[in-house]
Amino acid sequence: MTAAGAGGGRALIRRNSLREQIADALRDEMMAGRLPAGRNFTVKEIADIYGVSATPAREALVDLAAQGLLVSEPHRGFTVPEFTWDDFLEIFEARTLLTDNAMRHLAARAGHRYDWSRLPSLRRRADAAARAARAGQLDVLVGCDLRFWQEAAAVLGNERIADHLGWLRIQSWMFAAPHLRAAGGDLAGVCWDRHGELVDRIEARDRYGAHRVVNDYNLFTVEFLARRLGRSLEDVAVLRLLREPVGPPPAATVAQPPPAAPRPASAPVGLGRVPMPRFVPPGRFARPFRPGSGEPATGR
Repeated sequence: MTAAGAGGGRALIRRNSLREQIADALRDEMMAGRLPAGRNFTVKEIADIYGVSATPAREALVDLAAQGLLVSEPHRGFTVPEFTWDDFLEIFEARTLLTDNAMRHLAARAGHRYDWSRLPSLRRRADAAARAARAGQLDVLVGCDLRFWQEAAAVLGNERIADHLGWLRIQSWMFAAPHLRAAGGDLAGVCWDRHGELVDRIEARDRYGAHRVVNDYNLFTVEFLARRLGRSLEDVAVLRLLREPVGPPPAATVAQPPPAAPRPASAPVGLGRVPMPRFVPPGRFARPFRPGSGEPATGR
């Protein structure tokens, strides 16, 4: 674990909650692909790496296991799960349906209150994520990207959606990052970097424009990984949702009454003669991991 390489092999714990700090550090390692699928470790090992007692280490590992980011194995400790392409497609479909429904719901609510106080923070996070993407800094990008999307969902006003989308993106990165590392080469300009454009659309109160940018992001993600891994997207039905035009709903068409039959001039006009108004209803186990090196250790 990279953070553990500093200060004589120990990570520096600066936050008040050791449990939360350890969980965040392990999560970032897994998202960046530095902690490989199949890596197994014990509570004692994690406690030793971070220089803490067994209690916060155990609590952090249990928290990650409860989130599905680690697998608890009796008498073996905890193991980093391996996500397959089929797993990723399920994660992607859930993410797409959730974001699309949320954006359509917001677009239909003209009086929806955004949390505009978060805009400066969102802009800073967008700039940081875009810079990391353009520079090809994968280790930095995964954290910046996750925090950007969490903040964007918070601006749009639903914390539960923000939390669930964050969880899905963590798993997406756990699948994608190892493949990006394995491919090698310069990652500068390879990953999605239009974070600032989405902030522009939100700041302009352009709900439909923001929806289009989010759809483009999801579409970019799945098409990019499919190309990298040589996978077909023919059976991914949810792509139709991302490719269809996004815009205001067409104006409702009110049916016009048929022309009235000519009435004799001499006919009396009474209540019964007045037309009534028409109403239109509205692998499994990898080699051991050497903290601080970013690579699995030999010897297993």
